[in-house]
Amino acid sequence: MNREKIISEILNRKAVAVLRVKEAEKLKKVIEAINEGGISVAEITMTVPNAIKLIEKMSMELDSNIIIGVGSVLNSSIAEEAIKAGAKYVVSPIFKKEIVDMAHKYDVPAMLGCFSPTEIQTAYEAGTDVVKVFPADVLGIAFFKDILAPMPHLKLMPTGGVSLTNAGEWLKAGACAVGIGSALLDKEAIKCGNYVKLTENAKIIMKSINDTINK
Repeated sequence: MNREKIISEILNRKAVAVLRVKEAEKLKKVIEAINEGGISVAEITMTVPNAIKLIEKMSMELDSNIIIGVGSVLNSSIAEEAIKAGAKYVVSPIFKKEIVDMAHKYDVPAMLGCFSPTEIQTAYEAGTDVVKVFPADVLGIAFFKDILAPMPHLKLMPTGGVSLTNAGEWLKAGACAVGIGSALLDKEAIKCGNYVKLTENAKIIMKSINDTINK
């Protein structure tokens, strides 16, 4: 898939799982569990031990329907390394144009983190495909309506503050998709190998999303 197709798929699927799983040996089962629940876009963050190797491994072993990306990217060299390993999109908690440029060099989307209206617009003008509003819980759902009123051209995705049941509320406010981590990826469930719980969590999130879309 090229950059345009990947973004189209992400915006269609609406939910991006932010994976900070510390037990590398459990990562595949975690991704498969949430995929079974309907979440098939998985962001493996650079805070995961051996993240690059895991991106390569997951890209080869998982169902081709699952879109693997890299998160917590802080510079262009990390972005390039992850893309070469198989990452289909690049996410960062910060805005840095060099990351956008590197991602686009390899025809993959860049989803960079911003907080203020000026920073969001600057990221858009620099070519950021989707602006990750982070940490979104600090700003709140109403922030999206307020920003999009004068700047409806923006594609905004909240990360931080998205719960199992409020994903639809973020979409109602204008978000194009949601990034969700801890609420979805129950640490205790992962520790105990309770992957059914993760599937159930994913289903709850997708119900919130689908109920909103289908209204």
